[in-house]
Amino acid sequence: MRILVTGGGGFLGQKLARALLSLDSIESIVLADVSPLAPGFAPERVQGVQFELADAAAVESLVKGKDMIFHLAAVVSGQAEANFDLGMRVNVDGTRNLLEAARREGRRPVVVFTSSLAVFGPPLPQVITDETAVHPRSSYGTQKAIGELLVSDFSRKGYIDGRVVRLPTVCVR
Repeated sequence: MRILVTGGGGFLGQKLARALLSLDSIESIVLADVSPLAPGFAPERVQGVQFELADAAAVESLVKGKDMIFHLAAVVSGQAEANFDLGMRVNVDGTRNLLEAARREGRRPVVVFTSSLAVFGPPLPQVITDETAVHPRSSYGTQKAIGELLVSDFSRKGYIDGRVVRLPTVCVR
């Protein structure tokens, strides 16, 4: 299996790559990020690639031949709120670039999209189910909700085999 991890240079991307490498079925993993991989992280079967999600041609070349895509890359909450255009370019347009590249590839890869509890906005409901309506109260939450809907529609149409994972807040320091 050939895997692409967008946002692969980050904390979660590298943890995911280490976990995936324990599986014998993994042929290769491409960790793609706006920044180069941290020095010292170069396991066998892993390639680091620097790229921009907003660059459709770069995204297309990264998606080519991949069986599975973990889409972790995003402009995070505070930055998406402070810089609306950047958040839209990366979180919405970049996600659509990725999904369109997968559709054109015609292989129907598994796409795992990392979303956020920000799609619900404050205050969080006591219990969240699959039927809980989204009511984002931030640009980031709105952008993630749009990404979820895109993954759902591309899956419904049979272009990808999509999954959405809503992560709680991730603090890394």
